[in-house]
Amino acid sequence: MRADDLATAGVVESVDTEDLKSSAARHAGSSPAPGIPTAIRSEPRFLLLQVRKPDDRMLDHEVECFVNALGIHETGLTCWDLIAGPPPAGELARADAVLIGGSGDFSVVRGGTWLEPALDTMRGLHDRSVPTFASCWGFQALAKALGGEVVTDHSRAEIGAVELTLTEAGRRDPLFGAIGDSFPVLIGHEDIVESLPPGAVLLGSTATVVNQAFRFPGRPIYATQFHPELDRAGIVKRISQYAETYLPLTGTATIEEFRDSLPDVRGAASLLRRFREKLL
Repeated sequence: MRADDLATAGVVESVDTEDLKSSAARHAGSSPAPGIPTAIRSEPRFLLLQVRKPDDRMLDHEVECFVNALGIHETGLTCWDLIAGPPPAGELARADAVLIGGSGDFSVVRGGTWLEPALDTMRGLHDRSVPTFASCWGFQALAKALGGEVVTDHSRAEIGAVELTLTEAGRRDPLFGAIGDSFPVLIGHEDIVESLPPGAVLLGSTATVVNQAFRFPGRPIYATQFHPELDRAGIVKRISQYAETYLPLTGTATIEEFRDSLPDVRGAASLLRRFREKLL
């Protein structure tokens, strides 16, 4: 079955970027935060929700990758640890957009006492149409929070670079459509979104996993199983930090061989900057 046939019914309608911007603007409101000069607030403020242990070697690297991919100054991004609990309302209110990142040690399927409050936070983002971009673990968590199914399936695990093929909805999407009908993406996961949440529109699939990217019509909310925040140097650093576990899964013998096997992923890496430019 073609990826187009698996998309939610009605996905072939075009997406109006201005409608999404209007939704984002309703969330942001028109009044600046007290005590902050308007000139300083000219750039959007991002809140990155992380799910990592304090000693995770990729904790700061994830921040650096998002900053670079968005094309913002590091002062424009703050972080919150969902393992410690959901972010306060004031923290969310100060953000123009929310990012939900990956995780080195935690699984949506295995869960934990911290997971349900984290999922409640994501339901709130959806209900209020907060501009949101979720990747990897964030993709799985957002799907589960809103009624999708997530499973662990090692037979469909993906790591390294894979080819993403867009659905008809993806080709018409203002973020994805500018890249091309298919393009390589950087990825690393063993948990799979088996079914999308009700109302979500499928944007792209790989040969191994159908549900790789989705959005919610009329809301500035996107999610990808792959890592648009990573470039080739970024994923090489990630794999090298966990080489004993992950390098054998790439089908290469050394980090250098893995690096040399990677394709140009500038198309996928442009998604976050386009998210910032078109929706905020």
